[in-house]
Amino acid sequence: MSQIILLERVDNLGDIGDVVTVKPGFARNYLLPQGKALRATKDNIAYFETQKKAIVEDNAKQKKEAEALGKKVDGTQVDIIRQASEAGQLYGSVSSRDIADALNEKGKFDLNRSQVTMLQNYKMIGLFEVPVVLHPEVKVSVTINIARSPEEAATQAKTGRALIAGTEDDAMDIKEEQGEKVAERTDDMKSELLEDSALKAEEEAKRLAEEEAAKAKAKADKKAAAEAEAKAEEAEIEETSAETDEKPEDA
Repeated sequence: MSQIILLERVDNLGDIGDVVTVKPGFARNYLLPQGKALRATKDNIAYFETQKKAIVEDNAKQKKEAEALGKKVDGTQVDIIRQASEAGQLYGSVSSRDIADALNEKGKFDLNRSQVTMLQNYKMIGLFEVPVVLHPEVKVSVTINIARSPEEAATQAKTGRALIAGTEDDAMDIKEEQGEKVAERTDDMKSELLEDSALKAEEEAKRLAEEEAAKAKAKADKKAAAEAEAKAEEAEIEETSAETDEKPEDA
């Protein structure tokens, strides 16, 4: 067994400054390389005592920053799109890196894969709660929505159930969703037909008005021409009569 000094709180072990005994492999492979502890040698214990105040203050600062970040991260839901069979089995799996990347992309966070706690191997579509450790004393929970497409992800988020083929509920969900899309498209087509009919009616009314105006103009022009011709004939008759009256009688 190995004795170590904890430099931060570690679940099921202790708090900062505690000297605890752990298995050599746990110390060598996890606690020491991640800076969570020092070997409890005489020199290290003396060093820790001189740095304890600074270590505690730094931990308090990091905790405060983690709490502020936790308010933004906690409860976040992200969609992760993957290829999967009709039964919902993924062709692969979703890793802690995938989850961290999805969270960072959506929330502009700066999380790393080591902060994501994998409670299982995520190899099925569905919604899963995943713990995220922002600090040894600050833990939050997020939801990953694994689906085959953005549309299925939206349906899963709405119903809270995985869209796995073969279940009556999921079939009804898909049928209702398809029905809604058909209804929306039908309404759009009706609107387009109404708009098209209105446009055609407007064009027809304009054409008829132009024809009526042309007919009226032609009629008016014909009437004016007839009146002008009548006046010309009348003037010619008057002129002829005047010439006859002025002609001297034969002796």
